[in-house]
Order: sequence, then C-alpha cells, then structure tokens
Amino acid sequence: MSQALVIVAHGSHLNPDSSTPTFAHADTIRESGAFDEVREAFWKEEPSFREVLRTVEATEVFVVPLFISEGYFTEQVIPRELRLEGWNVADWDSDGTSADHATLEARDVGKTVHYCGPVGTHDSMADVIIQRAQSVTDDPAVGSGFGLAVVGHGTERNANSAKAIHYHANCIREQGRFDEVQALFMDESPEVDDVTDHFESDDVVVVPLFVADGFHTQEDIPADMGLTDETGTYSVPGTVDGTRIWYSGAVGTEPLLADVILERANDAGADIESAIERVKELTGGVVTA
Repeated sequence: MSQALVIVAHGSHLNPDSSTPTFAHADTIRESGAFDEVREAFWKEEPSFREVLRTVEATEVFVVPLFISEGYFTEQVIPRELRLEGWNVADWDSDGTSADHATLEARDVGKTVHYCGPVGTHDSMADVIIQRAQSVTDDPAVGSGFGLAVVGHGTERNANSAKAIHYHANCIREQGRFDEVQALFMDESPEVDDVTDHFESDDVVVVPLFVADGFHTQEDIPADMGLTDETGTYSVPGTVDGTRIWYSGAVGTEPLLADVILERANDAGADIESAIERVKELTGGVVTA
C-alpha cells in the first residue's frame, strides 16, 4: 500500500516567506524517498487544507501539522477542513503537549488519515532548538558559559501556547548542557523584553519557537529585547545591558525540523526508519545506532 505525507501549515497572504520553511522541509523529505507522495497545504495560501486530500493518490495518508502548539487550528480547523469523520480531540488524550496521533477516515475521498500532533510539541523539538543554538553561534559544543532563552508568543486565549515553550525549556534544562535555560514570551510573563534580567550568563542564545520568520521574529522580538539600533537592524551577537545576545530567528527555519516531521509520521505507524536516519545525516542531526 502506498503512503503519502501531507504537511499542513498556516501560511500568510501578507508574508511571502511564511510558507518557505514548509516547502523546504517537504523538499528534504521528498528527496529522502520516505513517502510515495509528499504534499503541502495551507490555511492562508494555496493549496488549501480543504482540497489537498483530493490531490493525493495514496489511500493511506499521514497528516503532520507544522504548528507550534495544540489549539484552535490543530484541534478544530484542520480536522474540519480535511473532513475527518468522527474526529474528537479526546482521541489525542493530551495534556496540552502530549498529542500523538489519531487514525480516522476521510470517506468522501476514500482515504485513511493518520492525523498527528503538531511538530512543536514533539520531544525531538528540543534537539532542533539546540541545533539552532549551535547554528547561530557556529559552535557545535555551545552550552557551558551560555544561557538559553526559548521564546514563544504566548496568549491568554490558548494556555497550550505557553505549555509547549515551558515543556521544551524544561527538557533542555534537565540535560544540563546550558548554564541557564528560561522560557520567555512576547505577550505574557515572563516577557522577552526583560531578557537580561533573567540571566546571569554573559552570553545568551535566544531561540524563538516560531515556524517561520516574519514580523514577530524579525522586528518585534529584537526590538523588545533592545537589540535593534536606530535603523531597526541588529547584529549577531549584539549587546544588551552588557550581555551578548545571540539571536537565532525562527526555529522552524532550521533544516533539522524535517526530522521532527518524519518522527511524527513514524510515531503514527509510517515505515520510514531508514529515511529518518538519511534526513538526520542531511540536516545535521545525531544519528542513533
């Protein structure tokens, strides 16, 4: 039986770069040969969520949301637009960060759909955040002597938004690699505006847990931290209150994120173990024996 992967993301009518990571990760997975078909679909761009299953020939489809947290889009919009019969968010049996997958039928197109949790809450996202820190510092051993800030949007409308940030910050803190690890936010406390108040380290890597670079990651967060100059630009590293800030930009642009997408599909039953190792080799991840 042939298998297809569909990566679903938000997209944007206003920011042409919003969908760039989605297409890049799809290309990486396509080149790995993990699936017979790989498709992208968006809420705000074409191809749309509503039509994408009609473009797939395989009868078994793994759908992976390229979203950071569980919430309105992953729990309501995507299942509704894909017309997943019998969908109930309780099928994920999640505490807000532990959604795995649910298998449902999309009878109008005759397909079995393995609907996965968002990439942003998968355990291996911690590896991508660390990889992002390595990339921005150009230091594969970065950690000792450094603080790490994992930054999310945060919103009182969705408690799960902050849960994902805290979850990964806690996971990385428990590894003991960095001297300090903090979860910070744009729209709730503790805020990224006061980044230097939360660290004693002279060097702090700041990694925004966003899917794509856009207004928030390229303008809001650097300005909120006091990193930008009078022209609105900033250097890496930059200095804020005597602390060197290594600002990475959106974690979703890190090539290793393609591995998290495959891990989600693998958890849902896709037979792609060898492809995961090939993608890790391509994107700089650690290949386990």
